Amino acid sequence: MFSLDDELFMRHALVLAAKGRGRTSPNPMVGAVVVRGGSIVSEGYHARAGEPHAEVVALENAAGAASGGDLFVTLEPCCHHGRTPPCTDRIIQAGIRRVVVPTLDPNPLVSGRGVQTLREAGIIVERGLLSEEAASLNEAFTKFITCRLPFVILKAAVSLDGKIATRTGDARWISGEQSREHVHELRDQVDAVIAGIGTIRRDDPRLTTRLPEGGRDPIRIIVDGLGPLPLESQVFQAGAASRTWVAVAADAPDERIETLLRRGLTVLEAGGSRGRVSLEHLLKRLGEREVASVMIEGGEGIFTSAVEEGIVDKFLLFVAPLLVGGKTAPSLFGGVGVEEIGQALRLVRLHIEQLGEDLLIEGYRSRREGTC
Repeated sequence: MFSLDDELFMRHALVLAAKGRGRTSPNPMVGAVVVRGGSIVSEGYHARAGEPHAEVVALENAAGAASGGDLFVTLEPCCHHGRTPPCTDRIIQAGIRRVVVPTLDPNPLVSGRGVQTLREAGIIVERGLLSEEAASLNEAFTKFITCRLPFVILKAAVSLDGKIATRTGDARWISGEQSREHVHELRDQVDAVIAGIGTIRRDDPRLTTRLPEGGRDPIRIIVDGLGPLPLESQVFQAGAASRTWVAVAADAPDERIETLLRRGLTVLEAGGSRGRVSLEHLLKRLGEREVASVMIEGGEGIFTSAVEEGIVDKFLLFVAPLLVGGKTAPSLFGGVGVEEIGQALRLVRLHIEQLGEDLLIEGYRSRREGTC
C-alpha cells in the first residue's frame, strides 16, 4: 500500500514533530511534509500550543506549490475550532491531492471526522503508515485527551540490589553523569515533576532543567500531606515559588496552608486523610489544570504509593553497577508487597539501553485497552 518513499517522508515528518517535544502541551506533537513530484517542497511542525498547527505551517511555506501534491502528517488533521481554525479547511483550500496519516486523532472532537471531511472533499486519505511510532510519540497526549489525566512516568536511580540510598540516606550519586544528563532532558520534556517531602528535606534538590543549551523548567509539585514544608529549601526560593505547587491532604491544617499561600505557592488539596495525599486525586486536580505529563522523582514513600494506587504508566529505572546493602537502606518500593510472585507487577514493552556504566530500563504498566 505504501511505498518506500512514503515511509521516508513520514519518518521525516516524525522527526519534525519531535522538535516540539516539551513545548506543545496540552496539544500533541505533529509534523507535516508537503511532497510534489516525488520531492519535498515544504515542511513544518507544531511548535507551541496556540501557534499554527504543522499542516498550516507546511502549507504556508509551500505557497502555491502544494496544489496537486501529497501531505504527510503525523496525526489526523483537526476539523474543529480550538485555539486555532480547522486544519482540514486549509488543506482543502490548498488543493492537496492526497493525505497520509499514521493514526486517527484520539481527541473525541476529531477522531475520524478529520479524515471524513477530507474524503468528502475528494481528497485521497490513507492511514496506518508508521502508526506505532506515531502513537508512541504522543503517548502522553493520548492519555490526557482521552482520560483528562496526566501521563505518569516513574523515574528512579537504583543500585543492583534495588537501593535508592544508603542506610544514612546518602543518594549522591547512584547514577552516573550520562544518566543525570538524561534526567535533565526528561525534565525539559514533561509538564511537571513530583517529589515527596522526604526527598526535599534529605536532598534539597532544585528539580530544574540544566542542559548545556538551556531548557525549560517543569512545574515542581511537592507532596506534603500536612504542609510543614522546609520553606528554606531551594524549590521555594525567590523566582522558584511561582513554579512550585504543594499537594496537601484534605485534613491539612488551615494555618499551614495559609503560610504556603503567603509565600506565593500554589496549593492543591488532593484528597486523602491522616496527612496522606491521594495521588489518584492529585492527578485529577492536575488534569483540570491541563498538566498532561508528570514525572515522579522520589522518594520511596511516593514510589510505593504510586505503584499501590496503580497510577504509573511508564517506568524509567537507571540501574547503576553498585551493591549498597543494608536492611534499613531505602529500596525502590516499600509497603507490604505482594504475597506471591504471580501477583507482582510485570512490565511490558521493555527497552534497555546503556548510558555510560548504567543501564536504563524502560517499561510500561500493562493496562487493558480503553482504561485510564
